[in-house]
Amino acid sequence: MAEYAHPEVLVSTQWVADHLNDPKVRLVEVDVDTSAYDQGHIAGAVGWNWQSQLQDNVRRDLISKATLERLLGQSGISNDTTIVLYGDNNNWFAAYALWQLKYYGHRDVRLMNGGRKKWLEEKRSLVGDVPKILPASYHATGPDESLRARKEQVFQLLENQGRGQLVDVRSVDEFTGKIIAPPGMNETAQRAGHIPGAANIPWSQAANEDGTFKSVDQLRVLYQAKGVTGRGETIAYCRIGERSSHTWFVLKYLLGYENVKNYDGSWTEWGNLIGAPIEKEVAAAAR
Repeated sequence: MAEYAHPEVLVSTQWVADHLNDPKVRLVEVDVDTSAYDQGHIAGAVGWNWQSQLQDNVRRDLISKATLERLLGQSGISNDTTIVLYGDNNNWFAAYALWQLKYYGHRDVRLMNGGRKKWLEEKRSLVGDVPKILPASYHATGPDESLRARKEQVFQLLENQGRGQLVDVRSVDEFTGKIIAPPGMNETAQRAGHIPGAANIPWSQAANEDGTFKSVDQLRVLYQAKGVTGRGETIAYCRIGERSSHTWFVLKYLLGYENVKNYDGSWTEWGNLIGAPIEKEVAAAAR
């Protein structure tokens, strides 16, 4: 992993196994719900529910700084704790949590390469006991708005597409407007399609079969082939911001692009916005 631009933000499953009893490290499993965590998790890991603990479902926004401080304190995390995140769905929600923690200024937060899938494939042990946590004191900084794109910034990029790139990390069927959302997903939009000018690079193309990230050379070829070179501003989006967090992590930390933002409003917001332009398969093919 030393080949990546910032290898310090990625750890192997073996590294995690070697640090299970390290008091300076807190493991956190982040899932869309905690049923997988309840069935078994890495020893010492706390579980975060993405839907109920990392989202303000009334305001449809990130949790506030104060709420994050309470969550981290209750999880036994202080400002100098090394947080190692992992989860299901190839670390989608773990990557989202990392983006959110960086947004609020946590210094040392990392992903376990391959997530829960890789840990299980290696037949490493899981436990059912919830760890007893000694609460800590936590004081967040930020927010760091350089990491987050709002709809206004997307409009600005559309007005001047030479200043950067949009990366749509959804499936080809979502991008072309064949479907609005993956089957069974509740959060959706009124319209199907994609933001004009966006390059479609599905998040899964950055991952190996075991859930780990592809090599830096493979990643560089993947993104540069679609014109995503890191020059100017790069904004990644998906449906609700979790898959685009995965791509944001790749672009910012593995390839080292300097100005990368996650548009967490994503298609659920853009596809519902009055006056927001979209393209579908026919328009995309005509370019």
